[in-house]
Amino acid sequence: MPKDFLWGGAVAAHQLEGAWQAGGKGVSIADVMTAGRNGVPRKVTDGVKDGEIYPNHWGDDFYHRYPEDVKLFEEMGFKCFRTSIAWTRIFPNGDEDEPNEAGLKFYDDLFDDLLAHGIQPVITLSHFEIPYHLVKEYGGFSNRKMIDFFLRFAKTVFKRYKDKVKYWMTFNEINNQTAWDDPHPLLQNSGLQLDKDDNWEQAMYQAAHYELVASALAVQAGHEINPDFQIGCMIAMCPIYPLTAKPEDVMMAERAMQKRYWFGDVHCWGEYPKWLPKYFDQKGFDMDITAADLAALKAGTVDYVGFSYYMSFVTKGQTGDTKYDFKEPEDFVENPYVEKSDWGWQIDPVGLRYSMNWMQDRWHLPQFIVENGFGAYDEKQADGSVHDDYRISYFRDHIKAMEEAVNLDGVDLIGYTPWGCIDLVSASTGEMAKRYGFIYVDADDNGEGSFDRSKKDSFDWYKQVIASDGEDL
Repeated sequence: MPKDFLWGGAVAAHQLEGAWQAGGKGVSIADVMTAGRNGVPRKVTDGVKDGEIYPNHWGDDFYHRYPEDVKLFEEMGFKCFRTSIAWTRIFPNGDEDEPNEAGLKFYDDLFDDLLAHGIQPVITLSHFEIPYHLVKEYGGFSNRKMIDFFLRFAKTVFKRYKDKVKYWMTFNEINNQTAWDDPHPLLQNSGLQLDKDDNWEQAMYQAAHYELVASALAVQAGHEINPDFQIGCMIAMCPIYPLTAKPEDVMMAERAMQKRYWFGDVHCWGEYPKWLPKYFDQKGFDMDITAADLAALKAGTVDYVGFSYYMSFVTKGQTGDTKYDFKEPEDFVENPYVEKSDWGWQIDPVGLRYSMNWMQDRWHLPQFIVENGFGAYDEKQADGSVHDDYRISYFRDHIKAMEEAVNLDGVDLIGYTPWGCIDLVSASTGEMAKRYGFIYVDADDNGEGSFDRSKKDSFDWYKQVIASDGEDL
């Protein structure tokens, strides 16, 4: 990889910081999500309740231990570190007029420490951390007022850290909510809590529209505050293949890709793709989309495409179905050509290269791989070591595919930050047992343990990858 390539690692504030009430922090949606496990969804309680287990309350205690962790990141050779700013540390309820100074100071200190160790912060504004008050009082992003609340938050941190942070992203994995009948992504992405009689699909599209307008306005504001800012979107990239060469399968896969990635079209083109207004008409959706909104989208396109990549999907069509009304995840089918992780995620390194080519051909912008990783059960040995050859194998195959996309296909790639570079709480299940990191954290799903840090075998392996700019895999 090029010498200026940004090797690093990625996390999210709510999954590792802990200290959920420290420094005046408010309650976020992550703070009312209980522990789950593989196959058992997390519950969302009406506020924080006694007797429930809330893993995000402690995370891996990064809030108190980050100086130790930053030194480990420097030892690995990180050039950047992707995290998020917890919205509720800055605006505890989300609708205050003035920010919380203690929260701003925490990120000042963190960013100063990273920069002192030669590590650039890469910052997501909204990473599944919407203030819970905005959900209860305003209905989350079902309410147009959320645009102003988000913009106030964005402007506050843009101004505060304009000389410390260059790379920003607005909404994390904004397109995960395409599985619109699942309450989990609707809450995480948009702060939606819907009744059974609500039109969940229309609610998702409306909330996503308000988020896209908020993102576009934030991009404009950020560029005014510091023209050198690079502000990207963040897409969950899971390519969807046709099961066979049968034309109906190919057409269904095309519609599936359209439905999952129109968010990127709006972020990058500044306008809706032609098929989507037609779809709204077919469904009878009464959308609140104004001329001012459309102008904002056009004026606030992103500078790069940040994306996560973990897996690929497959779908097939039905003979005689001319609407191809793809619904995720109901219309997914098994891919017989790839293996799976313990959590059923299809492992497909070639899909990463395919995705990078697909996005380059469609959006014509630089890319940034800001999540890629392998959740697994790690076993700590008696001597404290963790032999995670399976993780090394996963990363080796994906980095090789990434390098082929850059060096053979000409993709313009800014950097690579594997997900969960240090063990943290899983967003989907609330587990610590689903481990991603190069660094082991001695804590279990109930928050019990010393929280001490130790290196897995993958730590030294990734260190040599960075030192060789990806040549030594």
